[in-house]
Amino acid sequence: MENLASDLVRMLQYLLPGFLSAWVFYGFTSFAKPSQFERVIQALIFTLLVQVLVYLYQAMALAIGHLWSIASWTSDVELVASVVIAVLLGLLFAYFANTDRFHAVVRKFGISRETSYPSEWYGEFSTRVTYVVLHLDGGRRLYGWPREWPSTPLRGHFAIEQASWLNEKDEIPLEGVGSILIPVEAVRMVEFMNVTWER
Repeated sequence: MENLASDLVRMLQYLLPGFLSAWVFYGFTSFAKPSQFERVIQALIFTLLVQVLVYLYQAMALAIGHLWSIASWTSDVELVASVVIAVLLGLLFAYFANTDRFHAVVRKFGISRETSYPSEWYGEFSTRVTYVVLHLDGGRRLYGWPREWPSTPLRGHFAIEQASWLNEKDEIPLEGVGSILIPVEAVRMVEFMNVTWER
Protein backbone atom coordinates (compact mmCIF):
# COMPACT_ATOMS: atom_id res chain seq x y z
CA MET A 1 0.00 0.00 0.00
CA GLU A 2 2.88 2.35 0.80
CA ASN A 3 4.42 1.63 -2.58
CA LEU A 4 1.14 2.55 -4.29
CA ALA A 5 0.96 5.85 -2.41
CA SER A 6 4.56 6.75 -3.18
CA ASP A 7 4.09 5.78 -6.85
CA LEU A 8 0.98 7.96 -7.01
CA VAL A 9 2.85 10.92 -5.51
CA ARG A 10 5.71 10.42 -7.98
CA MET A 11 3.28 10.22 -10.90
CA LEU A 12 1.48 13.40 -9.77
CA GLN A 13 4.80 15.22 -9.42
CA TYR A 14 5.60 14.13 -12.96
CA LEU A 15 2.24 15.09 -14.51
CA LEU A 16 1.14 18.18 -12.59
CA PRO A 17 3.61 20.64 -14.19
CA GLY A 18 2.03 19.92 -17.59
CA PHE A 19 -1.43 20.58 -16.19
CA LEU A 20 -0.08 23.76 -14.59
CA SER A 21 1.26 24.93 -17.98
CA ALA A 22 -2.11 24.28 -19.61
CA TRP A 23 -3.90 26.13 -16.78
CA VAL A 24 -1.60 29.17 -17.19
CA PHE A 25 -2.08 29.12 -20.98
CA TYR A 26 -5.88 29.11 -20.78
CA GLY A 27 -5.81 31.67 -17.97
CA PHE A 28 -4.00 34.23 -20.16
CA THR A 29 -5.67 33.62 -23.53
CA SER A 30 -9.18 33.88 -24.90
CA PHE A 31 -9.22 30.37 -26.29
CA ALA A 32 -12.32 28.38 -25.37
CA LYS A 33 -11.43 25.45 -23.18
CA PRO A 34 -11.58 22.25 -25.26
CA SER A 35 -13.20 19.01 -24.16
CA GLN A 36 -11.88 17.17 -21.12
CA PHE A 37 -10.08 14.61 -23.31
CA GLU A 38 -8.36 17.28 -25.41
CA ARG A 39 -7.28 19.17 -22.28
CA VAL A 40 -5.69 16.01 -20.89
CA ILE A 41 -3.84 15.44 -24.18
CA GLN A 42 -2.60 19.06 -24.19
CA ALA A 43 -1.51 18.75 -20.56
CA LEU A 44 0.40 15.56 -21.41
CA ILE A 45 2.15 17.38 -24.28
CA PHE A 46 3.05 20.19 -21.89
CA THR A 47 4.29 17.54 -19.44
CA LEU A 48 6.61 16.13 -22.08
CA LEU A 49 7.98 19.60 -22.87
CA VAL A 50 8.42 20.45 -19.19
CA GLN A 51 10.23 17.18 -18.48
CA VAL A 52 12.59 17.69 -21.45
CA LEU A 53 13.37 21.23 -20.28
CA VAL A 54 13.90 20.04 -16.69
CA TYR A 55 16.28 17.35 -17.97
CA LEU A 56 18.24 19.95 -19.99
CA TYR A 57 18.29 22.32 -17.00
CA GLN A 58 19.51 19.52 -14.74
CA ALA A 59 22.28 18.59 -17.20
CA MET A 60 23.35 22.23 -17.43
CA ALA A 61 23.23 22.67 -13.63
CA LEU A 62 25.30 19.54 -13.07
CA ALA A 63 27.84 20.63 -15.70
CA ILE A 64 28.16 24.02 -14.01
CA GLY A 65 28.29 22.24 -10.65
CA HIS A 66 31.51 20.48 -11.67
CA LEU A 67 33.13 23.89 -12.02
CA TRP A 68 31.37 25.77 -9.24
CA SER A 69 29.27 23.89 -6.70
CA ILE A 70 26.33 25.71 -5.11
CA ALA A 71 24.06 22.89 -3.93
CA SER A 72 23.23 19.30 -4.77
CA TRP A 73 20.45 18.27 -7.15
CA THR A 74 17.61 16.76 -5.12
CA SER A 75 14.01 15.78 -5.79
CA ASP A 76 12.87 19.02 -4.11
CA VAL A 77 15.05 21.09 -6.45
CA GLU A 78 13.67 19.12 -9.40
CA LEU A 79 10.09 19.79 -8.24
CA VAL A 80 10.71 23.54 -7.92
CA ALA A 81 12.46 23.63 -11.30
CA SER A 82 9.58 21.79 -12.97
CA VAL A 83 6.99 24.18 -11.47
CA VAL A 84 8.95 27.28 -12.54
CA ILE A 85 9.52 25.89 -16.03
CA ALA A 86 5.84 24.91 -16.30
CA VAL A 87 4.68 28.44 -15.45
CA LEU A 88 7.21 30.02 -17.84
CA LEU A 89 6.23 27.59 -20.61
CA GLY A 90 2.52 28.39 -20.16
CA LEU A 91 3.30 32.14 -20.23
CA LEU A 92 5.46 31.73 -23.35
CA PHE A 93 2.74 29.85 -25.22
CA ALA A 94 0.15 32.42 -24.09
CA TYR A 95 2.41 35.21 -25.39
CA PHE A 96 2.73 33.53 -28.79
CA ALA A 97 -1.03 32.91 -28.96
CA ASN A 98 -1.92 36.49 -28.01
CA THR A 99 0.56 38.19 -30.36
CA ASP A 100 0.46 35.86 -33.40
CA ARG A 101 4.28 35.82 -33.44
CA PHE A 102 4.68 32.08 -34.05
CA HIS A 103 2.08 31.84 -36.81
CA ALA A 104 3.47 34.98 -38.47
CA VAL A 105 6.76 33.12 -38.98
CA VAL A 106 4.95 29.97 -40.11
CA ARG A 107 2.91 31.99 -42.64
CA LYS A 108 6.09 33.61 -43.95
CA PHE A 109 7.45 30.16 -44.85
CA GLY A 110 4.13 29.12 -46.43
CA ILE A 111 3.54 26.28 -43.99
CA SER A 112 0.14 27.56 -42.87
CA ARG A 113 -2.31 30.39 -43.48
CA GLU A 114 -3.75 30.24 -39.98
CA THR A 115 -3.29 32.79 -37.20
CA SER A 116 -2.73 32.21 -33.51
CA TYR A 117 -5.98 33.95 -32.62
CA PRO A 118 -9.00 31.89 -31.54
CA SER A 119 -11.22 33.49 -34.24
CA GLU A 120 -11.28 36.12 -36.98
CA TRP A 121 -13.34 38.30 -34.62
CA TYR A 122 -10.63 38.22 -31.97
CA GLY A 123 -7.88 38.78 -34.56
CA GLU A 124 -9.50 41.89 -36.03
CA PHE A 125 -10.01 43.52 -32.65
CA SER A 126 -6.46 42.61 -31.57
CA THR A 127 -4.76 44.02 -34.66
CA ARG A 128 -6.98 47.00 -35.54
CA VAL A 129 -6.67 49.53 -32.75
CA THR A 130 -9.05 52.18 -34.02
CA TYR A 131 -12.48 53.76 -33.67
CA VAL A 132 -15.43 51.57 -34.62
CA VAL A 133 -19.00 51.95 -35.81
CA LEU A 134 -21.40 49.42 -34.33
CA HIS A 135 -24.44 48.73 -36.51
CA LEU A 136 -27.20 47.88 -34.07
CA ASP A 137 -30.63 46.29 -34.35
CA GLY A 138 -33.16 48.70 -35.83
CA GLY A 139 -30.62 50.41 -38.09
CA ARG A 140 -29.02 52.59 -35.41
CA ARG A 141 -25.26 53.20 -35.57
CA LEU A 142 -22.94 53.96 -32.65
CA TYR A 143 -19.49 55.46 -33.20
CA GLY A 144 -16.75 55.43 -30.58
CA TRP A 145 -13.55 54.02 -29.12
CA PRO A 146 -13.80 50.35 -28.04
CA ARG A 147 -12.16 50.24 -24.60
CA GLU A 148 -13.28 46.62 -24.17
CA TRP A 149 -14.90 44.13 -26.50
CA PRO A 150 -16.10 40.54 -26.20
CA SER A 151 -13.66 37.76 -27.05
CA THR A 152 -16.31 36.04 -29.18
CA PRO A 153 -19.22 37.38 -31.24
CA LEU A 154 -21.61 35.21 -29.24
CA ARG A 155 -21.63 36.75 -25.75
CA GLY A 156 -20.34 39.74 -23.83
CA HIS A 157 -20.48 43.51 -24.13
CA PHE A 158 -18.72 46.34 -25.93
CA ALA A 159 -17.55 49.19 -23.68
CA ILE A 160 -17.54 52.23 -25.99
CA GLU A 161 -15.95 55.52 -24.95
CA GLN A 162 -16.33 58.91 -26.72
CA ALA A 163 -19.60 57.54 -28.06
CA SER A 164 -21.76 59.26 -30.67
CA TRP A 165 -24.92 58.27 -32.50
CA LEU A 166 -24.64 58.52 -36.27
CA ASN A 167 -27.50 59.38 -38.59
CA GLU A 168 -27.52 60.09 -42.32
CA LYS A 169 -26.11 63.62 -41.92
CA ASP A 170 -24.75 64.19 -38.44
CA GLU A 171 -22.76 62.81 -35.55
CA ILE A 172 -24.58 63.32 -32.24
CA PRO A 173 -22.15 63.01 -29.29
CA LEU A 174 -23.49 61.47 -26.08
CA GLU A 175 -22.82 64.37 -23.70
CA GLY A 176 -21.86 63.50 -20.13
CA VAL A 177 -21.44 59.78 -20.91
CA GLY A 178 -18.09 58.26 -19.94
CA SER A 179 -18.75 54.94 -21.65
CA ILE A 180 -21.67 52.90 -22.85
CA LEU A 181 -22.11 49.11 -22.69
CA ILE A 182 -23.66 47.46 -25.73
CA PRO A 183 -24.50 43.72 -25.66
CA VAL A 184 -22.88 41.87 -28.54
CA GLU A 185 -26.24 40.25 -29.37
CA ALA A 186 -27.54 43.70 -30.43
CA VAL A 187 -24.67 44.26 -32.89
CA ARG A 188 -25.19 43.23 -36.52
CA MET A 189 -21.93 44.54 -38.00
CA VAL A 190 -18.73 46.28 -36.88
CA GLU A 191 -16.90 48.85 -39.01
CA PHE A 192 -13.24 49.57 -38.22
CA MET A 193 -12.39 53.15 -39.14
CA ASN A 194 -9.22 54.21 -40.97
CA VAL A 195 -6.47 55.37 -38.64
CA THR A 196 -6.33 59.06 -39.54
CA TRP A 197 -5.39 60.72 -36.25
CA GLU A 198 -1.82 59.37 -36.41
CA ARG A 199 -1.03 60.93 -39.77
